[in-house]
Amino acid sequence: MSDDVRLVRPEDRAEGHPTPGMHREQAVVTGGLWAGHVTTEAGVTSGWHHHGDHESTIYVVSGALRMEFGPGGEEVLEARAGDFLYVAPHAVHREGNPAGEQSAIVVFRAGSGEAVVNVDCPSPA
Repeated sequence: MSDDVRLVRPEDRAEGHPTPGMHREQAVVTGGLWAGHVTTEAGVTSGWHHHGDHESTIYVVSGALRMEFGPGGEEVLEARAGDFLYVAPHAVHREGNPAGEQSAIVVFRAGSGEAVVNVDCPSPA
């Protein structure tokens, strides 16, 4: 079978790069693309991280997503099911789930190099 078109079922996804507070599964990884599924339990916030030279698009499938970013992590966006978010390369951020149920998102990244870089916290303003 050709590799030009692939089907990836949930059971075919592999563990993604770890960041505390979230569970990443990778579905597609090529030289310049990463796509996967991420879940975060209710009331949990991930560790601070960025995605190196990758730009990311996030689609919220279910639940809610609270994105903290910017100098000192003081900027906040709140997204719900059906919303998209864009994250620029090297943008330090963390994702939280303020909802009372597990959240699920689908992430697409385009770029090269390390797809996840965990950091202590964003630089202050």
